[in-house]
Amino acid sequence: MQDCNGVENGFINDDDLNAMLKGSNLQKIKSSTWMKPRFYKLLEDCRTVWYDSQKLLKSARTQIFSIDDIQELRPGHQSEGMQKFAMDIPAARCFTIVFKGMKKNLDLVASDAKEANHWIDGLNKLKKRDSKMNKRERLDQWFQIYLQKADVNKDNKMSLDEVKQFLRMMNIEVDDAYAKELFVKCDKSMDGTIQGKEIEEFYKLVTEREEITTIFEAYCDKNRFLTVDKLTDFLRKEQRENVNQEYAAQLIQKYELNEEARFDSIMTKDGFMSYLMSPAADIFNQEHNKVYHDMTKPLNQYFISSSHNTYLTKDQLEGPSSVEAYISALNKGCRCVELDCWDGRDGEPVIYHGYTLTSKILFKDVIQAVKQYAFKASPYPVILSLENHCSIEQQVVMAQHMKSILGDMLLTNTIDGKVPTNFPSPQQLKGKILVKGKRLNRLEAPQDADMGDEVSDEDEAAEQDSEDEQKEVKKSGKIKLAKELSDLVIFCKSVHFNGFEDAAQNQVFYEMSSFVESKFNKLTQETAKPFIELNTRQLSRIYPAGLRTDSSNYNPVDMWNAGCQIVALNFQTPGQEMDVNQGKFLDNGFAGYNLKPKYLREKKVGFDSKNIQKGSWLNKKKLHVMVISAQQLPKSNRLKLKSVVDPLVVVEVFGVREDCLSKETEHISNNGFSPMWNATFQFDVSVPDLAFVRFVVQDYDMSSKNDFIGQFTLPFTSLKLGYRHIHLLTESGDRLPSASLFVHIMIE
Repeated sequence: MQDCNGVENGFINDDDLNAMLKGSNLQKIKSSTWMKPRFYKLLEDCRTVWYDSQKLLKSARTQIFSIDDIQELRPGHQSEGMQKFAMDIPAARCFTIVFKGMKKNLDLVASDAKEANHWIDGLNKLKKRDSKMNKRERLDQWFQIYLQKADVNKDNKMSLDEVKQFLRMMNIEVDDAYAKELFVKCDKSMDGTIQGKEIEEFYKLVTEREEITTIFEAYCDKNRFLTVDKLTDFLRKEQRENVNQEYAAQLIQKYELNEEARFDSIMTKDGFMSYLMSPAADIFNQEHNKVYHDMTKPLNQYFISSSHNTYLTKDQLEGPSSVEAYISALNKGCRCVELDCWDGRDGEPVIYHGYTLTSKILFKDVIQAVKQYAFKASPYPVILSLENHCSIEQQVVMAQHMKSILGDMLLTNTIDGKVPTNFPSPQQLKGKILVKGKRLNRLEAPQDADMGDEVSDEDEAAEQDSEDEQKEVKKSGKIKLAKELSDLVIFCKSVHFNGFEDAAQNQVFYEMSSFVESKFNKLTQETAKPFIELNTRQLSRIYPAGLRTDSSNYNPVDMWNAGCQIVALNFQTPGQEMDVNQGKFLDNGFAGYNLKPKYLREKKVGFDSKNIQKGSWLNKKKLHVMVISAQQLPKSNRLKLKSVVDPLVVVEVFGVREDCLSKETEHISNNGFSPMWNATFQFDVSVPDLAFVRFVVQDYDMSSKNDFIGQFTLPFTSLKLGYRHIHLLTESGDRLPSASLFVHIMIE
């Protein structure tokens, strides 16, 4: 077997890849006392890294991870582990592999800088190659990986037993007769094994998609080709795309695999399949993959991707706090992060969940990480929501750290130096970091006015709905605030909420309040109008109840429907709520800022999400979803590797109360490779602007809760019509390499 498909990927004689294929002895670091040698090697497929504690011991436990599992590579001392345990080792020898999802970082030390660079550069090249692969190439890759695993004796041939094993690995439960039938069909040499071209034939039979064949044959000509005319016809009639023949010709050039067909401007069935698996036939409108909202409106007219207790990686009582949690949230497009600040040792403020056993991290380390990662996913402003419990002395240190580390990124004055009458826009604040917290005076107060150093002690800690927590909080009514910290608060001044009337009469636009979820629910029980009105003038932040000690989340949709901008979720907790949050901010190019619909921005409020009346927002639609099939679903549970999944699909709509509905297909026994449902559902959607559609694939379990396999959530307004593939995401929101759903969407 040729290493790495080297030639076709332009990697022939690549020094970095050759070094990785040969393997290296690297030190794995877990703590100041745990540093152990491990042998790491890139396997021939150039997609998998294998490592072992001892090179020669066959019995030693081996582990693998794939290139697809890697989030990023960090050279030097750029992880918490490296900074704690490896600062005395030269940075040039150190590197960290950061994985997607909840998997822990891998901190490694090479014998010299050259070896470290081979791994950093080599893995980055393979990551780059993988990110450019289309769905068809991923399917081929997926097939090759399993083929290698099934070829037990590594003779590049497959016996009938190996074929059965292969099918089981690929999540297909076949009866012996079917496996044998496939095998005999391909064993042209009749020697009891299949190899070379015979394996290719076997691959074609296994990956045949009869549902796509049916669609293709309805439009192809008598020679079984799609001409430019026929393809244009399909795009207009089925995909409801208003396109011309030039566009269809471009699709043929881009997705047709056969060179002669491309030359003749015709599309084969393989090319058609390639198109249907491409971004051009994705369910998510690719035009919404870039920033297309107007970004020049005042800040309070946007929904802002926001995180709660950002420092936590698990629960709220004993879980670890971590700088990595901030990096992860910022990489997911989060634009508002929370910092719970307390006095630390040696005059250095720390961040942790007060009055609990959660671990502590240094405030300055978090600010350093914010500086480095704030604008990697989006160029739009980041808000640091400060929960300040520090002494005056350590507040001064906080202000110094923010100014010295963030420099020009930190917004320390109004845009033009004058007293503002409204918020600046996300466009004006690009690349800027804003501080949300208490302020001693108003922006319009004279500079030299004596303002004292006390403010009311009313913030989240005083708003918790747990009585025990309330007892813990000092109820003196006032806290001391350092002028240095106060001066950094410009457009997000935290104030106590004394009712909607008081806010309208006595608050200025840059004063904002935080509401625990239960308080929000209470205030919007009958009507959401006063809240919507408040949000047309000011910002408001909603956060989860203190009773959610397991870091669970509320559904953010109700809060968005009331115009709340900063709806904070526990980013570390996967589930339906985070899926909806990710789906919302997938729109507008993942900028972390989405412009609110006009009726949530107008000063004269007519809309009420609790009582839907006639208005511009009412735009009744009927959504028809046909769930046709799924492809290459992974096993849902690592503990059940021997079993094959029994998949079912749940389609959910979220939005205003009357639009919320969930429907599900039957489960299909023992087929995770190519299950077929052809199930049709209908949903009535009255306010499409505020609606989301979530597709979830589960593994049916008769005796307990169904296991999660994958999901994809998107705004109703980003849906594409016709035959579409849905590329499924993992629980933590990362892409599943090969798994997809095939659906047909129609909106009346």
